[in-house]
Amino acid sequence: MKAKTIADGILRALAIIAGVVLLGYFLFKISSVLVYISIAAIASLIGRPIVQFLRKKLKFNNTIAVITTMLLLISIIGGIIALFIPLIVQQGHNLSLLDIDQLQINVENLYKEVTQYFGISTYEIESNLKSSTIFSSSDFKFIPDFLNSIVGVLGSLSIGLFSILFITFFFLKDNKLFEDGIMVLVPENKESRLKKSMDTISNLLSRYFVGLVFQILILFIIYTIVLLIFGIENAIVIAFLCALLNLIPYVGPIIGGLLMITLTMTSNLGADFSTVILPKTIYVMIGFTIGQLIDNFFSQPFIFSSSVKSHPLEIFLVIIIGGLLFGVTGMIIAVPGYTAIKVILKEFFAENRIVKSVTKNL
Repeated sequence: MKAKTIADGILRALAIIAGVVLLGYFLFKISSVLVYISIAAIASLIGRPIVQFLRKKLKFNNTIAVITTMLLLISIIGGIIALFIPLIVQQGHNLSLLDIDQLQINVENLYKEVTQYFGISTYEIESNLKSSTIFSSSDFKFIPDFLNSIVGVLGSLSIGLFSILFITFFFLKDNKLFEDGIMVLVPENKESRLKKSMDTISNLLSRYFVGLVFQILILFIIYTIVLLIFGIENAIVIAFLCALLNLIPYVGPIIGGLLMITLTMTSNLGADFSTVILPKTIYVMIGFTIGQLIDNFFSQPFIFSSSVKSHPLEIFLVIIIGGLLFGVTGMIIAVPGYTAIKVILKEFFAENRIVKSVTKNL
């Protein structure tokens, strides 16, 4: 009897392991669909306040409110595409006619000016350039090929975009659709408490994502003004990219700053380094720093305190842990994920002292 029990236990364990492996494989194969659903859920949370405003204030019926909201979202996406596609096409055309040898000379000259300005030996520069392949023409020839590959990626992105918009429409039209799908997996005696948790999570995350949109908009306006003042080419696109990178906590602003420095310096190739390139880059970075200070001391505290109701130190630790566990993706989803966990813990483990302490502001 004991041997039979052990055998049954082993078979049960093997069955569980096999089930987990199969489930993991299945989720891996449909990972793109899961990504579409996740993005659609975020888009529906952003669009939800608009739908509610149209229904309550302007007395639209639900379907018309959802259609209007979707048209607004599509217009925003279309505006972003209209902003980038012509730029990519133009740059692809320019690069197809690019004189690689001249580009090599320009970059080498800029490199020499930078190193000479900061007092690095000319002999070291020349020996490094001769022994290194950093500025060889083959290093720059990948650029046209890379831009051509972007065109192929756009085809698959269009399919994903259509899928996301289609799913978002039904999430907005029937805001209980996602909730009902989860309720199927929950015991009946837990349904009411989970429903309450999901309503709270939805409200908090909706405010959070709307706050992020305003955060990006504020940075975009500041960066655009700074870049336009100093005559940087493609100022709107650069400003948008740098503002969008701010969605990646802590790391994103650093990448955005480096991107802005690089594009500012390369937009003035051929000009004198000490009198034109360096001063203009310093002024642009002062504007970038002002934007970051406004974001760190005004935008982010407002978003975190009014939406997810968490202390800045909590947010910092959660983002760091998310980054260590799941990389950049973990840093991005850390705050909404942590917020959802806090709400569920408060609903189901409200008597626990640790839970009380962590969720006292919810």
